[in-house]
Amino acid sequence: MVDLIALSLFAWLNIWGQPQNELKPLEFFPWHKTAIFMIPEIKQDAVSEDIVRAYLEDLDKRNIINNSQGVWIQSGWNTLATKQGKMPLPAASLTKIATTLAALDKWGSKHQFATNIYSTGKIERGVVTGDLIVEGNGDPLFVWEEAIALGNALNELGIRKIEGDLLITDRFYMNYQHNSKKAGELLKQGLDFNLWQSEITKQYLQMPAGTPQPEIAIARQVQSIKDIPASARLLITHQSLPLGEVLRQMNIYSNNKMAQMLADSLGGAKEVAKSSADIANFPPEEIELINGSGLGEANRISPRAVCQMLMAIDRLLKNDSLAATDLFPTAGRDLVGTVQNRSLPTGTTVKTGTLDNVSALAGVIPTKDKGNVYFSIINYGRQYQYFRQQQDWLLNELVAGWELMPHDFGLANNQDWFLGDPRRNVVVR
Repeated sequence: MVDLIALSLFAWLNIWGQPQNELKPLEFFPWHKTAIFMIPEIKQDAVSEDIVRAYLEDLDKRNIINNSQGVWIQSGWNTLATKQGKMPLPAASLTKIATTLAALDKWGSKHQFATNIYSTGKIERGVVTGDLIVEGNGDPLFVWEEAIALGNALNELGIRKIEGDLLITDRFYMNYQHNSKKAGELLKQGLDFNLWQSEITKQYLQMPAGTPQPEIAIARQVQSIKDIPASARLLITHQSLPLGEVLRQMNIYSNNKMAQMLADSLGGAKEVAKSSADIANFPPEEIELINGSGLGEANRISPRAVCQMLMAIDRLLKNDSLAATDLFPTAGRDLVGTVQNRSLPTGTTVKTGTLDNVSALAGVIPTKDKGNVYFSIINYGRQYQYFRQQQDWLLNELVAGWELMPHDFGLANNQDWFLGDPRRNVVVR
């Protein structure tokens, strides 16, 4: 054993005891030149370029300045065609794509906003001797149906009357109303069918047959508060629709107020822009936002950045077996909202954007030969009807040379979610 140790020690000294200049230097391994680290070659598609060129030439014939128009069409690593693709342009409601991406990254598609309902005082024979308190947490889709379901949950607790005030925190929104006191006035009306007007009755009649009409009479006033009183007792936690469904409703109808509520909860427009650029990995110079909705020409996004954000949304949704198709209007599936009166290829998922001087269209087309093709078209000028017509023409010309995927309209039509679902009220016993 001693001889073996001595032999090993001799061998070690023989190797490492040699003069340094006798050691052979290690050969440099050019890892950055290997295939795994190479950025794939970016290829443009001649047919797509010709179609986009014809589209732009038609704009020229109408004296529409080309440098105010932007196009980006991308499949995987390949940019099929581009015009002003990296220049931030007035994007209108394409801004909601950034808001959607930032919201998904922060909360995830399954997140539900909680609205907590408290009371002070005792509950005696159906009467709360104190106040009813509503603590909002930014639910942007709390509407009449939700108020009706909440009122019914309070009735199930045996509550029929509030002797005190209705107290509302500053993050409770009702029917897209930001002001907490005004939102509280709407809630007070929705909780008591004796105060209903025709608008509420209309929404009630769309709820499942047999839904009770709530009766919560509030004796005093609606007041805004900042903090929940220490003596308050939690009665009910109302869960919103999942974020994915909230975003779908926002995008289908391009609801500006919902988008702004979400942007506010995310920290504001600058934070939405910053996080979107980080998540989708494009230069921050390609996005400039003043709000989360797209109202105003100062909201500027490059066509490339729009496509990068749509791709990032698909990546974020993959683990939930969802895709952008589930969050944005899709031609051939959605018969309401912003896809009405458009001649888009069936199965094309889109987000539109319109201002006085802006008409924009972006989205994704699933194909067999090119995979998902992401596109963004931003037009500047007052001819919005013409722009829409030409955007539709451009997409139809492009898909004529592609083999489209069968129209799988995703999970949106199969989800068991609806406004006013009583199961989303968690009663604290």
